[in-house]
Amino acid sequence: MMKIPQTQVLSDNQALQFLEIAGLQGWQVQYILEKHQLLVENEIGWIAKLYLPWTQTWLPEGSFGLAEDVHYCITLVRAGQAALGYYHQGRLVEHKIFRAYLVRQKQGKSQYKHLKTKGKSRAGSRIRLEETEQFFKEINQRFQRYASQYPLDFWGLGCRKTLWPLLFDAALPPPFSSKSAALIELPYSFSKASFEELQILEYRLTQFHLLRSPLGESLIQLQQASTSDTDDSW
Repeated sequence: MMKIPQTQVLSDNQALQFLEIAGLQGWQVQYILEKHQLLVENEIGWIAKLYLPWTQTWLPEGSFGLAEDVHYCITLVRAGQAALGYYHQGRLVEHKIFRAYLVRQKQGKSQYKHLKTKGKSRAGSRIRLEETEQFFKEINQRFQRYASQYPLDFWGLGCRKTLWPLLFDAALPPPFSSKSAALIELPYSFSKASFEELQILEYRLTQFHLLRSPLGESLIQLQQASTSDTDDSW
């Protein structure tokens, strides 16, 4: 089941309850742009983190509301496969699956990792390395096209940090930097970078997710929501 570890999925009403509790208790509520989440603290320490749906926006008056026109791209990358999807208002507009042969047959690890640990190798390995570079070039080309055609608010990226140099240091880089506030590292685990996982993950990104600290466990008590309000069956 794909979800943020140790979090509780909240309904809209429960998220509002949470904000009301924070206000009544006088807790500090800070919006973290690069994670699209709320950090709630008191004088002792942090109490909870609330991951906001990507279809919701944080308002200056200290509440959230439905985003009027939100555009985002979600990307999942594994060695040899990537899934990209462009979404507008939570609706999938287009997607693309990229595949390449990047894994050494015997060692079972990507050619890029092999070259980093064992050094340059011979013809077959160099071919796989070229395929790796082409793989990330095609991903970045798709990013560039999305950026030129659509007003992207968020870029969601699920990719191991060991592969980031191939993405961000490529001859054709993505239209955002690794430090960009619009780039959000996806806090979900996935296994295949498939279209099915892309769809499930996007569904998760349209929900509220509450992460309590040990302190917050005893301080935050929310009314139970109906199963349909917080469907966690994916």
